[in-house]
Amino acid sequence: MRDSSVKRWSAVHRSLYRLTGGRIGRRLVGNNMLLLTTRGRKTGAPHTVPLLYLRDEETMAVIASYGGRDHHPEWYLNLLDDPSVAAQTGDRTVRLTARTASGVERATWWPRAVATYQDYAVYQSRTRREIPIVLLEPAP
Repeated sequence: MRDSSVKRWSAVHRSLYRLTGGRIGRRLVGNNMLLLTTRGRKTGAPHTVPLLYLRDEETMAVIASYGGRDHHPEWYLNLLDDPSVAAQTGDRTVRLTARTASGVERATWWPRAVATYQDYAVYQSRTRREIPIVLLEPAP
């Protein structure tokens, strides 16, 4: 799928999710979805994307796969610049701190991610970059 198509579908998904408090868009391809809001590193404006997520107690994990493209998605670059993010799950929004999983953490989360959504393995095979796993944790 081309970048422009991804952006259009993402905008539709985001709008429906927000409009319905997550009743539409909360699940996709059999998985839980959230809306992640980062601050644009160039504009400073809020940037929100729908993402599949995994959870382990208070920590949520999202995958910066971007369909296996050779560059990171904008939202990932944004949170590297400013790790303060917001995540909406259903009709609830929380402030979180984002960070890239360490090697050991990634080794734990990656098999879970692939078991949840097998296309992540396909995406990793398409690119030479290691697809980051981002951990979203309660803000201090």
